[in-house]
Amino acid sequence: MFYYLSEFRDLFFGFNIFRYITFRAAMAGLTTFLLCLVLGPFFIKKLKELKVGEITKRKDCPDLDKFQHAKEGIPTMGGLFIVGSILISVFLWADLSNRYILLTAMTCLYLAALGGADDYVKLKKIGHKRGLTKRTKLLWEILLGCFIGSYIYFNPGTSTKVDIPFLKNIIVDIGLFYIPFVSLIVVGTSNAVNLTDGLDGLAIGCVLTVSLTLAILSYIAGHAAFSGYLFIPYIPGAGELAVFCAAIIGASLGFLWFNCPPASVFMGDVGSLSLGGTLGVIAVLIKKELLLVIMGGVFVVEALSVIIQIASFRLRRKRVFKMSPFHHHLQLSGWQESQIIIRFWIIAIILALITLMTLKIR
Repeated sequence: MFYYLSEFRDLFFGFNIFRYITFRAAMAGLTTFLLCLVLGPFFIKKLKELKVGEITKRKDCPDLDKFQHAKEGIPTMGGLFIVGSILISVFLWADLSNRYILLTAMTCLYLAALGGADDYVKLKKIGHKRGLTKRTKLLWEILLGCFIGSYIYFNPGTSTKVDIPFLKNIIVDIGLFYIPFVSLIVVGTSNAVNLTDGLDGLAIGCVLTVSLTLAILSYIAGHAAFSGYLFIPYIPGAGELAVFCAAIIGASLGFLWFNCPPASVFMGDVGSLSLGGTLGVIAVLIKKELLLVIMGGVFVVEALSVIIQIASFRLRRKRVFKMSPFHHHLQLSGWQESQIIIRFWIIAIILALITLMTLKIR
């Protein structure tokens, strides 16, 4: 909304500042941070009153209960004020006519609704289920991915080419296969963040790092001079996504204020699915699909640990890990929760630096 004040810069020269992405990104981040600090206590209190508490007991691994017992009943669905603060901030500071902003905001809201439905079924124990069925969630995530992929495929202003990291002259156009490729990214990123969200501050800290990396990449992709210098695809309008990424950064910091150990609230699926899928779509829109594997390496490892565990048990009737996702394996191996969280954050930061380094290696 404030972006449009720049159109009146002839009336007052101070309005010109609202043209600049860097200024609006900084303000978006600050806005979401303050909104989370203000809204957080209210939402936590209401969630407690509604008895929207975390269910930590696991029949498949009773050994984990001794670590998770203290978390039983802590309010969940804190993702409501994460997503809410992000969308409010984007409305205030982004260019709402930008198609990339609209697609990303739609993704954020869509997956928040899906995650919210999953949390509701889980908490209300509808049909004694632990949330929506995997097939149901997968179907809705695939539909979203197909929509985003189809928009890119059929829109002449977008590209189905995939940029290869480390190499500046190799770009692969996968054409119609870009649609299922985007679906795979949406499904993968949303569920990977969801799986990582198992310890206080673990997932949101890694989301913060990936968001910061994507903010830098978005700004470069939307800047003709910078993208040309670094030999990466120039995408007109993509720089505006830096504002959205900054909003996620601010919301991550604000939520971490309440989610740091010992957590007083959890984000739930309403937050994890939404944040994960949103980051995935941003990577798609700025043509950094493959770099997402590097910058989101922590999420990738967590998701792979679950896939390997399930495949091994079904094929060999044996488990590779004591429990998946991987952070629970480390817990059962004797690592302290704080050690796991901080070390995963360190790895996420290193992977972010490696991601940015690939730009110059090209």
